[in-house]
Amino acid sequence: MATTTDWKTMPRGLVRTRKENRVAWLLLDAPPANNYSPDMMRDLDEAILEARFDGEVDVLVLAGEGDKFFCSGADIQTLAGADPDWKYAFCLHANETMLRLENTPRLVIAALNGHCVGGGLEVALACDLRLGRRAAPGGKEPRFGLPEVNLGVLPGTGGTQRLSRLLGPDRALAWMAEGRLVGPDEALAEGLVHRLLDFDGFFAAVQEFAEGFCAPRKAAKAVGLIKRAVRGGAGLPLEAGLALERELQQRLFESRDAAEGIAAFLEKRTPEFEGR
Repeated sequence: MATTTDWKTMPRGLVRTRKENRVAWLLLDAPPANNYSPDMMRDLDEAILEARFDGEVDVLVLAGEGDKFFCSGADIQTLAGADPDWKYAFCLHANETMLRLENTPRLVIAALNGHCVGGGLEVALACDLRLGRRAAPGGKEPRFGLPEVNLGVLPGTGGTQRLSRLLGPDRALAWMAEGRLVGPDEALAEGLVHRLLDFDGFFAAVQEFAEGFCAPRKAAKAVGLIKRAVRGGAGLPLEAGLALERELQQRLFESRDAAEGIAAFLEKRTPEFEGR
């Protein structure tokens, strides 16, 4: 496992990483369209684990290298030459990597810097928040959607499950059966993305947004455990979900940030959180 110092400049094959002000950036780097492959999923899996173990990371941001693509999905050429058993193993590992994102007790933001279709949108759906990018002045709009039906397959990296949970089963079914592709404004209106940012200055705006969930501005440990309560409790009976909530709350009651937050409230001052 790399040290915190190594993490800042650690070379990596298909997922490049950097860290700035407690925000870890994971950049999918497979030109021209940042398609993912088994090698990229291994790199992404490792990068997620690196960030988990880094005490100086509060938020993860996933983005695509360049200005045209976040990710256009799985590498079709690789899949075309593989047998069904290999494809199954590939899908299984991709599912496990996405679950690792969801289970990481840190906020994960997808910075959708370009087209985000097929498996690329499935990667984004495994993140907690999605920030879309408007088109460049005079340029073509990026597209969002799950068009796998046009290849005779279904969205197999969690798309059928996560889109249904996000939009509801009926709307999600229509999206996937039609193979719809939409632009940024419709993606925002449908709830597929949470916010749209301008093309120019996009990455700086994402960094500023992400820092809003980091110490000292925000109690990052509380943000992470809110995520765990929501993600972990969503499929549980109410009583079990409440039990999970109580246990996570107790961990926060014992934290330094809770003591600071309560003291700052009583003293009528701005809290200075540590993420601990």
